[in-house]
Amino acid sequence: MPTLKIAVYPGDGIGPEVTAEAVRVLQAVAALEADLRLELTTLPWGIEYWQTHGSVVPPDFLAQVRPFDAILLGAVGWPALLPDHETLSPLVQIRQAFDQYACMRPAKLYRGLKSVLAGKGPDEIDFVVLRENSEGEYVDNGGRMKRGTPDEFAVQTAVHTRKGVERILRYGFEMARKRRKKLTMVTKSNAQRYAYVLWDEVLEELAPQYSDIQSERQHCDACAMNFVRWPEKFDVVVASNLFGDLLTDLGGVLAGGLGLAPSTNTNPEKKFPSMFEPVHGSAPDIAGRGIANPIAAVLSTAMLLDHVDQPTAAQRVRTAVEQTLLQGSATPDLGGKLTTQQMGEAVLKNIR
Repeated sequence: MPTLKIAVYPGDGIGPEVTAEAVRVLQAVAALEADLRLELTTLPWGIEYWQTHGSVVPPDFLAQVRPFDAILLGAVGWPALLPDHETLSPLVQIRQAFDQYACMRPAKLYRGLKSVLAGKGPDEIDFVVLRENSEGEYVDNGGRMKRGTPDEFAVQTAVHTRKGVERILRYGFEMARKRRKKLTMVTKSNAQRYAYVLWDEVLEELAPQYSDIQSERQHCDACAMNFVRWPEKFDVVVASNLFGDLLTDLGGVLAGGLGLAPSTNTNPEKKFPSMFEPVHGSAPDIAGRGIANPIAAVLSTAMLLDHVDQPTAAQRVRTAVEQTLLQGSATPDLGGKLTTQQMGEAVLKNIR
């Protein structure tokens, strides 16, 4: 029986709190699966590491992470101590160095919860946003000149390649085939005449190859509006790095809140380790209070298990979460009073 080697990177703020519960769930599920054995290694990186070493990760952090099968991330950042662009830099490097080009963020409203949208329930809110995760607006390409003077300026250049656009669209089409057979591509070609016209053209070229899939394109601003008006009209949504980042926060709120929103940073070909994390941030304002919702981190472990070909274990996690929410278990963000650990324990009872 092969051993699944997982790097656990709890990070900062509420990251360690929610990750602890996700790990407990992961271990409980593994104990029930005859063909699943785990080897967990904790990476003590983040703000505390920076306070001692002057950097949030060691210089060889990519080499240290490379041998693992997957990475389970909590959250990073503590803006009052260190700017976010510095704490997030290692994550961007991991995504790009390990070609984690498919960021998958489902927006699914579980039964037992209410959406912020009146009249919309679990049957209407169940879509997935695929964010191109390796290039686009988050490539570190640009600079600033004449700093501190009235003439200071900044240039930030997005990079979109035909290869990058085509492979995330193909990934989306294949996912749509397993879901409800509809794909929506997010564009802004009416204003971005080079980058997003390329996206439009690649979609037009690929669509005939997937004639069984209904495909369309929507401008980003219109798509955001339609998420709110008609979430039931979306199935698989494919977007660039920036647009995907913005839309998935909205999707998470529609599906009950960011405390429930998991995500992946996936290398679909499995040549490199993939990374799994809740969509929410480190939330320093509530760190240490024991009230953070661990469900997003727990559901991220289900996505991890799917990725490593453990679908039965993944479904155990999702079923336990759904039962927990139906039973009314809730942390303060959901209107309840359970602590982070109590919420994790409620999930564990349903797994056991």
